[in-house]
Amino acid sequence: MSSTQVFYTDAVLFDMDGTLTDSIAAVEAAWGKVAKDIGQDPAYVIAATHGKRAVDNLAQFKPHIKAHEMDDEVQAFEESILYFADAYHKHGPGSRQNSPLASPAASGASTPALSSSGSVPSSRTSSRASSFAGGLGNLAAFRRRPSFLNRVSSLLTMSAADRARVVDTTVEEDQESVFEPTKEEKIHQLEAWQEEAAAVDRSVRILPGVKRMIGSIPEGRYAVATSGAKTYAYGCMTRVGITPPPVTITADDKRLKAGKPAPDPFLLAAKCLGYDAKNCVVFEDSPSGIRAGVASGATVIAVCTSHERSKIENCGAHFLVENMSKVQCETVEIDGQLKLKFTILE
Repeated sequence: MSSTQVFYTDAVLFDMDGTLTDSIAAVEAAWGKVAKDIGQDPAYVIAATHGKRAVDNLAQFKPHIKAHEMDDEVQAFEESILYFADAYHKHGPGSRQNSPLASPAASGASTPALSSSGSVPSSRTSSRASSFAGGLGNLAAFRRRPSFLNRVSSLLTMSAADRARVVDTTVEEDQESVFEPTKEEKIHQLEAWQEEAAAVDRSVRILPGVKRMIGSIPEGRYAVATSGAKTYAYGCMTRVGITPPPVTITADDKRLKAGKPAPDPFLLAAKCLGYDAKNCVVFEDSPSGIRAGVASGATVIAVCTSHERSKIENCGAHFLVENMSKVQCETVEIDGQLKLKFTILE
């Protein structure tokens, strides 16, 4: 490969996590908790879920979830990712209170409904199975009744006395369960989960070169097509100062028939922008996403931000770079039409 390569496109289709943002530590923690809930190896679940939609991963690892429950399960799981991402700075050592574990009641934040799902390796040092506490698997007992999921989201914002009253009520309602933790065990497990979430900084970060790249593309010429559902996708982007573009295709978009590695998300994003995917460039980081981009007919630039080069170099990408800072974009006019000129610096 020469030191500099140039090509032209009409529009840009970005993947999100691992491409624009790095929320891998929080995602791994959330999928790690799921693995514990179902009694599987966290490293296996984390690796198996990377770059795929939570709905597909949940269907694989938690096949007992009924179709009418899936939307709520996906949202609950994605809220748990964002909770892991925020906990260190809101409730832990990074909080303004500067206490070992700041009270959630003091900040007004809430713990999301606890669910299960999966995700990926990272551009940071991947914590894998060590990014969550082994005891979190005990939280599976909370999910005896769907109604309890909603109660979990606000329990930790209450005083100890209020929490005890809520848990008392739940224990009475769940008497038909074969096994049910005592109210003290439930409160202890909830607090242990929160303490573990707050102990490690898993905050979302913007990746190198992203801000400059987005700033160099005219409005209406780029979209995001992600395997994350709307809660997670919009939550991650806004946390790092990225305004989700008008065309943001998320995993819960009902127009999608399939998620990555199928090309559907990129094809839909290109269509919504008004361009043929074959005249677009896709930025991706994961094997499944790269394959989806290639299948769409787009020119694919793979970034080594979440996987080692050896893991993605045979997935069909047209260009492979360290990160987005190795790519430049500028607008040019060719035969009276606006084009995006891309220069690959390595």
